[in-house]
Amino acid sequence: MKPQLLVLIHLSEESKATIRSAFDIIYAPTREMRAAAIAGEARDVRVVLTNGSTGLTAAEMDTLGKLELACALGAGFENIDSAHAAMRGIKIATGAGTNDDCVADHAMGLVLAVVRNIPQLDIACRGGIWREALALPPQLAGKRLGVAGLGIIGKKIARRAAAFDMEIGYFNRSRRDDVDYAYFGGVQQLAEWCDVLVMATPGGPATRHLVGARELQALGPKGFLVNISRGSVVDTAALAAALSKGEIGGAGLDVYESEPKPPLELLEFKNVVLTPHMAGWSPEAITASVAKFLRNAADHFAAAG
Repeated sequence: MKPQLLVLIHLSEESKATIRSAFDIIYAPTREMRAAAIAGEARDVRVVLTNGSTGLTAAEMDTLGKLELACALGAGFENIDSAHAAMRGIKIATGAGTNDDCVADHAMGLVLAVVRNIPQLDIACRGGIWREALALPPQLAGKRLGVAGLGIIGKKIARRAAAFDMEIGYFNRSRRDDVDYAYFGGVQQLAEWCDVLVMATPGGPATRHLVGARELQALGPKGFLVNISRGSVVDTAALAAALSKGEIGGAGLDVYESEPKPPLELLEFKNVVLTPHMAGWSPEAITASVAKFLRNAADHFAAAG
């Protein structure tokens, strides 16, 4: 008999079919389905599949009395109550390493889109407006790119930016000894130095509003912000205020505090490019993430006997 798995996130039919080879799935990707499943048919599940944004609360863990393993499909797990899981003896596993290239690709796509003003140039071209009537967007070559959070994804973003002949600097909790990029001790200092600031930090309380009014003012009217980390990292109200005052050149955001609803405060700005938290999603990344989840679960059950 296959073990039961509670799935709290949206999965494609292909992914569900793959996972069904090892589990009987209780599929509850909406708030209403989740509450009903946890209170009812899922009470005896041993494994939950979620992600960093969707998470798993302490109260839910307590209701799921036989829970042994909480898995995040992606790398983040900031909304899984890890302290409570540790107290309960519940293991946490993630899909770290399965979508790094996809996220780094998307980050550079947002950099290009917002710096080169590609969405607005597309609209102008479709409207019959030719280049002489348009402001010239800057090039990337020779500009400075700052990466806040030089983990695996941050390093891949930096390597891609270096291929565009950009100079790289970074902020991290500590200086890395495996890169020779310029190191800065804070995000504000990095923002003062760079032309494009890319946020690649984890989410959670420690990084909430890491970018606020001071950092945006430091970035300046010719600077650009890109966020592919978590929406909580950027103060949306401060960003809207900075954009309205012309204090930064523009922003490219894959994540925002209001998601899955769009950030209403930012929709009026033509120099903002938005994508719906898609940076880590590709057929290749999802296939790798599902495969790693199945390996994590198999390893857990093997160790548990």
